[in-house]
Amino acid sequence: MKKDGHIHTPFCPHGSLDSFHLYIEKAIQNGFQEISFTEHAPLPSNFTDPTPELDSGMKLNQLENYLTDLHDLKKQYVKEIVILTGLEIDYITGFEQETISFLNTYGKYLDDSILSVHFLLFQNAYTCIDFSKTTYLEFIKQVGNPVSVYKLYYKTLMDSITSDLGTYKPKRIGHITLVHKFQHALTEKVNDHQDIISILTEIKNQHLQLDVNSAGLAKSYCLESYPAPPYIEKAKQLGIPLVFGSDAHQAADLHQFYDEIKKHL
Repeated sequence: MKKDGHIHTPFCPHGSLDSFHLYIEKAIQNGFQEISFTEHAPLPSNFTDPTPELDSGMKLNQLENYLTDLHDLKKQYVKEIVILTGLEIDYITGFEQETISFLNTYGKYLDDSILSVHFLLFQNAYTCIDFSKTTYLEFIKQVGNPVSVYKLYYKTLMDSITSDLGTYKPKRIGHITLVHKFQHALTEKVNDHQDIISILTEIKNQHLQLDVNSAGLAKSYCLESYPAPPYIEKAKQLGIPLVFGSDAHQAADLHQFYDEIKKHL
């Protein structure tokens, strides 16, 4: 089945205002049978978003409208395409209870969800590691070196995979090599092969799905999918369910690099 399982929406505060209809009509035109809208969920109210515009997730007071809009769109397009109501949930170290509470409240309204790591905790402060090249390089200086940042990322990612977030814990782990987003801005290549293998092994052990995310191919300092093709193949060997995701934040990016990725699925 032709599916895009990671799509953002006009509710994304750091995305575009492209309408749901633009995404849906494009998906239908491109022969997709199923799409999953997975907007960035509201962050815990007691968590301070470290990004300058405080725009990492939608506001809680927008969530009801988001769910209602998708409920209506599913009915409108029922004969043309399957639309899933989803969210991309942030795993934030130290905010597990808040995440459980959110999922316990809203999980029953979701068809799908992704668990992702964007924020890393170091010395009592959080950094959004994919925000910008400048932020990424400054964080490396702060932590000490690229290897230490990679290790911290994979440790946090492993914690997300093994965490008990209750009945509605997301079943899919998002962009597992997001730490590669600015890899070509580094003066050294970090060997994280074993870290990625360990992550995939635990995803398999926890009976979770893998977000095979094409967005990195469009990033000039990344130039590879999250994860790269050899690890997509490894995940397939392990029997992990693979779900393509374009991670589109505007309709123009919907299904980006699908043809390149699908040969590995």
